[in-house]
Amino acid sequence: MLKVEHIGIAVKSLAVSVPLFEKLLNAECYKTEEIASEGVSTAFFRQGETKIELLEALSPASPVAKFLEKKGEGVHHLAFEVKDIRAEMARLQNEGFELLSAEPKPGADNKLVCFLHPKSTNGVLVELTQERTG
Repeated sequence: MLKVEHIGIAVKSLAVSVPLFEKLLNAECYKTEEIASEGVSTAFFRQGETKIELLEALSPASPVAKFLEKKGEGVHHLAFEVKDIRAEMARLQNEGFELLSAEPKPGADNKLVCFLHPKSTNGVLVELTQERTG
């Protein structure tokens, strides 16, 4: 793992949360994006080399909606940048971590992503990210 790529924060409303985080971070949201396959709308902020990703559920069936219902707004996941996502997925699976998908999926911000099940990471949802090429 190369670095913390971003911290994902589940929010009820991007319309409310984007202005709040713009004030908090003294930085403008540089990108919003809808990821239909994950059932979320996202908004990104950059602080130094780390990004903050706000996540709003698009439907009650979305994993983020379920998270909000169970835990409320707050830190949802930690994302780590990796050089080779498939190699890192294989390494972690061999180490006993449970992957939530067998193959990387397209994610926000031009990334390939894979999540690790929180039950195998002390309750923390971990995301692996690799820049998509081409």
